[in-house]
Amino acid sequence: MNDPVKQLWNQGQQRAASEYAQRRRIAIDPITRLEGHGKIDIFLDQKGDVERAYFQVPELRGFEVFSVGRPAEDMPQITSRICGVCPTAHHMAGTKALDDLYKVEPTSAAKKIRELVYTTFMLEDHALHVYILGGPDFIVGPDAPPELRNIVGVIQKVGLEIGKKVISTRRRLRELITYLGGKVIHPVFGLPGGVAKGISPADLPQFQQLAKDGLDFAQFTLQVFKDIVLKNEAYVKLITSDTYTHRTYYMGMVDANNKVNFYDGKIRVVTPDGKEYAKFTAQQYRDFVAEHVEPWSYMKFCYLKPVGWNGFTEGEKSGIYSVAPLARLNVSDGMATPLAQKAYEEFYATLGGKPVHHTLANHWARVVEMLYAAERMNELINDPEITSKNLRVIPTAKPMIGIGVVEAPRGTLIHQYETDENGIICKANLIVATQGNAARMAMSVEKAARGLIHGGAVDQGLLNKVEMAFRAYDPCLGCATHAIGQTPMIVTIRDASSGRVLHTLRRD
Repeated sequence: MNDPVKQLWNQGQQRAASEYAQRRRIAIDPITRLEGHGKIDIFLDQKGDVERAYFQVPELRGFEVFSVGRPAEDMPQITSRICGVCPTAHHMAGTKALDDLYKVEPTSAAKKIRELVYTTFMLEDHALHVYILGGPDFIVGPDAPPELRNIVGVIQKVGLEIGKKVISTRRRLRELITYLGGKVIHPVFGLPGGVAKGISPADLPQFQQLAKDGLDFAQFTLQVFKDIVLKNEAYVKLITSDTYTHRTYYMGMVDANNKVNFYDGKIRVVTPDGKEYAKFTAQQYRDFVAEHVEPWSYMKFCYLKPVGWNGFTEGEKSGIYSVAPLARLNVSDGMATPLAQKAYEEFYATLGGKPVHHTLANHWARVVEMLYAAERMNELINDPEITSKNLRVIPTAKPMIGIGVVEAPRGTLIHQYETDENGIICKANLIVATQGNAARMAMSVEKAARGLIHGGAVDQGLLNKVEMAFRAYDPCLGCATHAIGQTPMIVTIRDASSGRVLHTLRRD
C-alpha cells in the first residue's frame, strides 16, 4: 500500500473509530441547576445500553491549604467564601470549631441567636432548592423544554403572585440574617464563645412577624408539594421506582431525644435496615469517617471507616453512607416540633415505613425540614432570652485542636482546625456535606442511566431524568471541591472497541 493510500486508509479508520466512540458516549456537560461545576459521561455498549456512567467533578478544593498560616479567628470568614449559596453553614461550623478550639462554652443567649440565624438560613436555602433548583423537575415537569425547567417556568406554571411570594419570602428571611450577620452572603457575627450582635427589643416585633410568615410559607410549600407531586401518580411512581433507590447507611445529627437538629447534637448513623450503627460526638468523627479517591473525579468519596471502602455497592457490607434531608429523617426518631412531626409521620406512612431509600424522596424530606426550621424559628424569636445582651464568654484557654459540626442543608458538615499555641492554623480539614453523598450520588447517576437508557435512544427529557438523580441531593460542588491554580490532569486514550489503553497524556 503506497503512502497516500495508506494515509487515506488510516484517516478513514480514525474517523470510523471516532464516530463509533461518539455513538458509544453521551456527555451531559455541564450538568445544571446546582452549585459548582460537573458533568456526566455515559458509555454505551454495542447494544446501546449503558456500560458505565460517571458523575465527574473537575474542580479541586484548596481551602485547607491556603488556610495554613492564618489566625484561627479568620476561619469562619475564610471558609464562608467557599460558596455563595451556603456560606452560613461554613461560618457556623467554623464558629463552633473555634468554641472547641478555645474550650469555651457560649452563653445561652448566644447559642439561641446562632440557632435562630441558622434555622432562618435553612428555611431560606431549602426554599431555593424546592422552587428554583430541584422543584422545576416536578412543578414544570421532567420532560419540559430545558428553557422552561427553571424559575421562569415555575412562575408561568404556578402564577405570578405565587412567584412573588416565593421571592419576597426568601428576601425577607435573608434580611434577618443580614441584621445579625452584617451581610447575608458572608456573615461575620460568629465569635469563639458567642456572637458579635444581639437583637434590639425595638426590632423584635418585625422578626416575630417574619417568623409567623415563614411558618405560613413552609405550610404553603408542603401543600404545593402535595398538590403537584403527591397527587400525580406518575411522579409518585418515579420517586418510588428502583431506578432511584439505594439501600445504604445514613448519617445525620440528632438532639438528646434523637430528634432532628440542625445546630447541635450528636452524629447518628443507621444501617440500611434502620438500626442504630453508631452515635458519636463531633470530636470522634475521625473514628468513623474516611475518604476514598477515584481517578475520574476531584471530589473525595466519604465512607464509614469501620466498615471500609468496598466499592460502589449497596447494603451493610458497603461503607457508603448518605447525608442530607432524607438521611436526617432516617437517622432520627422524629421531629422536635408538632407540625413537622405530623408531616414526618405522613412521609413514612405514605412511603412504607423507615428507612426510606428512595433518592427522590429527598425533595419531600426537604419540605418537612422547612416546617421544622420555621417552627423552631418561631420558638427562638419568642424566647425571652433572645434579646439578652449577655452575648459572649471571652476565651482564655490555649488553642490546639477544634472541631465543629452543623447540619448544612446538604448534610453533615465538619470543620477541624489545628493551631500552634498562638492560634495560627497549622492544619485544616473540611468534610463537606456533598462529600458525604459523593459515592451515593455516583451510584445514583449510573443506576438512573442504566434504568432509563436502552438501545442508545435518548432525548432531553430522558437526560434530565438522569440529572435528577444527583439533583435530589442538592449538591454543592463548589463546597465539596474547589480549584486553585493549575490542577493535575491525566488523559487516557482507549481503543473504541476493546477499551485497551492506547496512550496516556499527563500534566502534573
